[in-house]
Amino acid sequence: MQSHVSSQAVPPDEPAVPDLGTFGVWTTAPVTPEVAAEVERLGYGAVWVSSVAPDDLSWVDLIFDRTTTLKAATGIINIWNTPAERAAEAYHRLDRDYPGRFVLGIGAGHREAITQWEKPFDALNAYLDDLDRHGVPAERRILAALGDGVLKLSARRGAGAHPYLTTPEHTARARELMGVNAFLAPEQKIVLSDDAAESRAAGRAALDLYLGLANYRNSWKRIGFEDDDIVKPGSDALVDAVIAYGTVDEIANRLRRHREAGADHVAIQVIGTADPLPALTTLAPALGLSPRS
Repeated sequence: MQSHVSSQAVPPDEPAVPDLGTFGVWTTAPVTPEVAAEVERLGYGAVWVSSVAPDDLSWVDLIFDRTTTLKAATGIINIWNTPAERAAEAYHRLDRDYPGRFVLGIGAGHREAITQWEKPFDALNAYLDDLDRHGVPAERRILAALGDGVLKLSARRGAGAHPYLTTPEHTARARELMGVNAFLAPEQKIVLSDDAAESRAAGRAALDLYLGLANYRNSWKRIGFEDDDIVKPGSDALVDAVIAYGTVDEIANRLRRHREAGADHVAIQVIGTADPLPALTTLAPALGLSPRS
């Protein structure tokens, strides 16, 4: 299926959305050049790295040196920890040396982890003002977004949104709110196993942190979950909704549901293993990806 956005003609005065391919790979640690090269060979379009990576983005230079078309995005740089000037400097370096291959993802993080907390919406707006002053173009930046207000903001002041730990139903809602021209790239956790108990255990381990964070609990409640679902360790219904597990075809179908709901790109995070490459290798043909020789 073609992207919801790319199937529409983009008016000449509208900035082009990022092209990260149909599916990418999300990781919590900087990607090694060797892993990046294999991800590219398998046909994935991009790698995403969380904000625990060095915020000078030196990890991006290393992987771009070993690849030719692979894109990279931050998922996300935390606006409380990385000054906009520093993020802009890294963006401009990468865009100069590797034009069009890097997308700057930013977000407000979690209230529970921030000592000096402002309203996230206001703080994001101020950070975007700083990025404007430092010349980071709107079409090369995306926002971590769950709620309606930030989803709309991501379409208005950036290329679009990168929702995390959501469902295809959330993707459909986000597309409705953001309009047809905004870029939408949800993250999806997967466990390549048809053992439900094993997969749910891996899912609960991955969800443990987020069940203690108000922004995720509120997001899940907005899409229909009850208080009992979001109390640790999380109900089976919640785990099954936000963690894709089962056979290759079952996981591929979940990922395609995000696309059918309006996602341009889906960032796949393999959990329950230290090495994501076996699962990514097995999954690639089912997603219609074409490996390079």
